[in-house]
Amino acid sequence: MPASHRALPVVLDTDIGGDPDDAITVAAAARTLPGLALVLTNDETGAPLPHGERARFARHLLDLLERGDVATVAGHGVGGTRYFCAQGLAPASVPEQGRDVVGAVRALLDRTDGEVLWVGMGALSNLATVLVELPEAAGRLAVTQMGGSLAYRDPSRAEHNIRMDVPAAHAVFEAIAAGQLEGVRLVTSDITFRTEIEVVPGGPVHHRLAQAATGGWQHLLHHHLEGWFEAFHPGSMQHDALALSTALDEPYVGLRPERVVLDPVGRTQRSGPDDRGAAVRMSVSAEYGAFNRWLERGLFGGESAEGHQGCTSTDRQ
Repeated sequence: MPASHRALPVVLDTDIGGDPDDAITVAAAARTLPGLALVLTNDETGAPLPHGERARFARHLLDLLERGDVATVAGHGVGGTRYFCAQGLAPASVPEQGRDVVGAVRALLDRTDGEVLWVGMGALSNLATVLVELPEAAGRLAVTQMGGSLAYRDPSRAEHNIRMDVPAAHAVFEAIAAGQLEGVRLVTSDITFRTEIEVVPGGPVHHRLAQAATGGWQHLLHHHLEGWFEAFHPGSMQHDALALSTALDEPYVGLRPERVVLDPVGRTQRSGPDDRGAAVRMSVSAEYGAFNRWLERGLFGGESAEGHQGCTSTDRQ
């Protein structure tokens, strides 16, 4: 990765514990980015599960990766989240994590200078809160968000990450339209919902994780994948790692300027002539083979495995 980006402070805003692409992205970032500073969780668990299980899982994964320097915070959640399959993967010895998202972001800004990379890998709830309660952060955040779609496969609803908190998404897009938040990149499901970047049972990534020694981070990711395959879908498309690569200015995702709005249910649409709209850079293409090799090097080092096997499409993004 570009040396200039490896050292920048990085915030991952993630619904880790659902689709394993979040955990895989956190692992790759933890292994390759010295600047990884903060992991926030969104769509956080609640009754009937304890609050903050996503954050505890993130903390456990980071500890196994020997990244105790990376703070974790349990962010926004409304409880009853459907997409969670990491029950029991964080041992009881991992404590509940703090909940002060704004305080954690303020502390990061206070101890660093210049740009902070914000990689949104779930709902936009935490970002919306930061923009309201810590507006001075907007000028320093370089936001890349996985989410939105101009041609979503189900035209009756918004893309998953937008759909998880539509009011928050509207608030963020209003901040972009008002000029408070500039330079936002959207990595949409139009280019991430692809079998070319899907981890499937028996595929190269799954196979290497399955061979890992018991007790380490790779073993944890393997168990997480198995839980997802059993409870939800027989594959995990690497939406969020593709967004991370874009935030780091890796050359895998093609972007072009667009001016977009969200309709009342959160569907992304190009602005009409009378709409103010939010000026963003939106994904239009991707080099999937090169991206796969980059991700596998991030996870395992050295040479990547060759090829990915396709599988049944999932319903998540």
